Amino acid sequence: MSNHNGLRYLPGIKLPSDLKKLTIEELKTVADELREFLINTVYTTGGHLGSNLGTVELTLALHYVYDLPADKIVWDVGAQAYSHKILTGRFDTFHTNRQWGGLAGFPSRVESQFDTFGVGHSSTSISAALGMAEARDIHGEKYKVIGVIGDGGLTGGLAFEGLNNSGASKKDLSVIFNDNRMAISPNVGALSNLFSYIRTDLLFEKIKDNMWDLVGKIPRSSKLRKAIHGMDEGLKAMMMPGLWFERLGFRYVGPINGHDIEELVSMFKWLRTLSGPVVVHIITEKGKGYSPAESDFTKLHGVSKISPKAVKTKKKSGKPELNYCQHFSDELLKMADKDDKIVAITPAMVEGSALGKMFEKYPERSFDVGIAEQHALTFAAGLATQGVKPVVAIYSTFLQRAYDQLIHDICIQNLPVVLGVDRAGLVGEDGPTHHGAYDLAYMRNIPGLSILIPRDGEQLRAMLRAALKDGVGPVAIRFARGKPPVFEHVSINSEDVWQPEYLREGSDGVIISAGPLLKSCIEVAERIQSDKKLNLAVLDIRCIKPLPIEFMLNVADKYKKWVVVEENVIAGGMGSLLLEFLSENLLHNDVKRLGLPDRNIPHGDKGNQLIDAGLDVDTLTNASKAHFKRTRRLSIKKLGVSKVD
Repeated sequence: MSNHNGLRYLPGIKLPSDLKKLTIEELKTVADELREFLINTVYTTGGHLGSNLGTVELTLALHYVYDLPADKIVWDVGAQAYSHKILTGRFDTFHTNRQWGGLAGFPSRVESQFDTFGVGHSSTSISAALGMAEARDIHGEKYKVIGVIGDGGLTGGLAFEGLNNSGASKKDLSVIFNDNRMAISPNVGALSNLFSYIRTDLLFEKIKDNMWDLVGKIPRSSKLRKAIHGMDEGLKAMMMPGLWFERLGFRYVGPINGHDIEELVSMFKWLRTLSGPVVVHIITEKGKGYSPAESDFTKLHGVSKISPKAVKTKKKSGKPELNYCQHFSDELLKMADKDDKIVAITPAMVEGSALGKMFEKYPERSFDVGIAEQHALTFAAGLATQGVKPVVAIYSTFLQRAYDQLIHDICIQNLPVVLGVDRAGLVGEDGPTHHGAYDLAYMRNIPGLSILIPRDGEQLRAMLRAALKDGVGPVAIRFARGKPPVFEHVSINSEDVWQPEYLREGSDGVIISAGPLLKSCIEVAERIQSDKKLNLAVLDIRCIKPLPIEFMLNVADKYKKWVVVEENVIAGGMGSLLLEFLSENLLHNDVKRLGLPDRNIPHGDKGNQLIDAGLDVDTLTNASKAHFKRTRRLSIKKLGVSKVD
């Protein structure tokens, strides 16, 4: 159960209506309690800390003023919505946040009526909020719709599309622009510079309000009214920080101190009286109220399950064991030392993709384009047309957002862009919105794109070297989250990454896989040999595309029974590829596909996720054992349809 010690108000807040019984001074105490509760709980469960500490007062004010759930709050990304969850009936269960069977780490429509839209990827809030506002008007209803988006989310192209359409629609819609100068890494680009410029006081807002009041009292046909309107435009051009938003059709309000709860409450009460599209610019501080998060908001954007004291006392000992993306970035830096044509590109994930050293050493060849995956790929394509060697470090779940650019801008033109597709497979506590579950299925049908899957760090390095050789064309290297397994007593031929490699010899069948699941496949083969005396080979296919046809023909000839194991959806994945290969070559090998099922795998620790998906060693052993022992019998009944025993 949650620890309630020292919390006076928070345990009694079951619904937003409970907040309305409190005074402003009491709300300030609730803000302190929320921060204390977030720090203690997030260090127990893991999760997003800095961003949630920065939105405490904003969340309290929104829930205090608006009538939820009748009014709709749409959060962007969701990594800033922990306080929202706590204030909407989930205080007592918040200790299960991101845990198997517990609360989701992001807003979820299945979880609560207060979660109006499920979000894990950024820049969606404005478009979704506009959809709700349009639906409200279609039904003749009167509730308010508020989208909350950060300045990091506002770098995404979808946010611009939403702003453009919302401003033109003139719908009653409020956009809270939460400006903390950060996504996970510091924000970049012209918009970031613009927002830095407009972080000023409310002097112009007072002048503008007085001018609008004056204009409203003058007849529309009056020349004076037109002159004042022209003066208003001139003043905007000179003084108004939100002219950019106003040109898009929004009324701009701000900037406002996002940690002054009294000012926020007053502003939102006034905002409720307005109609039409409005942008309210809130200035907040990521990690507010917790000094370690304030001083290192990148590191403490997300935290693992440790004690808060560990932030100050944890010491590194010995040589650290690298995870997959660290192997990738380390090798990239070594190659960049030797080849000045190599550049690194990331969509706002410098830290997440471990590219900090590359950015520090070669800032002129390192590009953080913001939360703009589509732009990242087309930008890389443009670089490649001029002889540069772009390497895009991108999460599998975010690459989905740039599918058209991958096809149209890179692969149709056969441009030598290398994609480091990180977090491929199940990712643990972030859950379905972040699983890299689909990339094999959505990439393998693109003509000209090569796909490689490393089983360990050294093989990943070899694949990057191979992909950056001249004349190779576009290559996607798909690798998992976390540290690679260690393959002991295995003959390793990492350099020839375009050909499969047997990790275990056998005579009775073959288990085919790629990536870290090969470690489990070897254990499965050893268990079955010990139990059923079946000697199974284990094949690291590693090059999914182009499929090594001659090699696989030999595999088909040698082994009639296959089990294919992949950490990707079964439909359209590696197993589907191999079935197509067999069919096209008129081969009739008996194939069992094991992979992610046709449903979402819930959030939680990866061990439970693998069990749920049937990819743990025990389940893989039982499924493989059953497949290799069964016999296939053709039935003459039902027009020759085959039956499998």
